[in-house]
Amino acid sequence: MNAVEVARGDGPVVLAFPHAGTLVPDAVHAALNARGRILADTDWHIDRLYAGLRADVTTVRATFHRYVIDANRDTAGGVLYPGQNTTGLIPLTDFDGRDIWQAPPDARALAERVDRFHAPYHRALRAELERVHRRHGVALLYDCHSIRSQIPFLFEGVLPDFNIGTNDATSCDARIASAVAHICATAAGYSSVVNGRFKGGWTTRHYGQPAQGLHAVQMELAQSSYLTTQAPPWRYDAQKAEKLRVHLNTLLDRLTELAPQLKGMT
Repeated sequence: MNAVEVARGDGPVVLAFPHAGTLVPDAVHAALNARGRILADTDWHIDRLYAGLRADVTTVRATFHRYVIDANRDTAGGVLYPGQNTTGLIPLTDFDGRDIWQAPPDARALAERVDRFHAPYHRALRAELERVHRRHGVALLYDCHSIRSQIPFLFEGVLPDFNIGTNDATSCDARIASAVAHICATAAGYSSVVNGRFKGGWTTRHYGQPAQGLHAVQMELAQSSYLTTQAPPWRYDAQKAEKLRVHLNTLLDRLTELAPQLKGMT
C-alpha cells in the first residue's frame, strides 16, 4: 500500500489530511481488538468535505489509519498537551480511553511503521511545501481535521464547530490567523474558538515557521457540522456539508489572496 497520495496544484495553499486514511495492514488489523477494528477515531469524510473547493490547492493525504501510526505526532515522542488526555504516536487507546489492542505494538513495530508510513507521508508533505514555496515565495499549510463534538475523555462539554490552531499565534503570520478567525466567527449558525482545546498538532508546530515563509494552521472541525451521525456508520450529510463548504471555500480563497502579501517576509 502507498502511504500517501498527492494531488498537485499551482496555488500557494497545501491541504494536509493526516487522519482521513482507513487502510490497515493485515498484521496490524489482526493485532487490534474488536473495539480497535471499528476505527472510530477516523477524521471521517474530511477529504470529501474539502474536495473541489479550489482547483489550485495541493493535497497530501495519508492513506493509513492513525491506529497504524499517527502522522500528526512527533516520532521523538513529545507530548502535545501536557497534563491533558491525548493519544500518542501509536495510540494505545481510542479517544474514549479504552484499549484498542489485543497485542500492543513493540519498539520494533514502531520503528517499522515510522519507516513505512510516517516518514513517507512527511517526505511528501515537506516536498510539496518546498515546491509551493519555490513557486510563490511562500507556502500556506492548512491541516485538515475533524473529531466528535463530545468526548469526555479528551475535553469537557461540546466542542465548537471551528477549532482553529496556530500554536498560540506562533505557526503563522498574524494576518492569516486574524482572517481565519474572522471568517469562522462570522459564519452564521456556527461556533468557533482559536487555540482552545486544539492548538495544532505536531504538523502545525513542526512546519509552521513564519520567518521562513512557511505558515501553518490547523482546522479541527466538529463532525456534527457535516455528518448525519457521529457514530457508526458515520454517514456524510450532503446538506450540512454543502452549507459548511461555503465557509471553507471562503477560508481557502482568503488564504490564497493573502499569500502575495506574505512574500518577502522571511
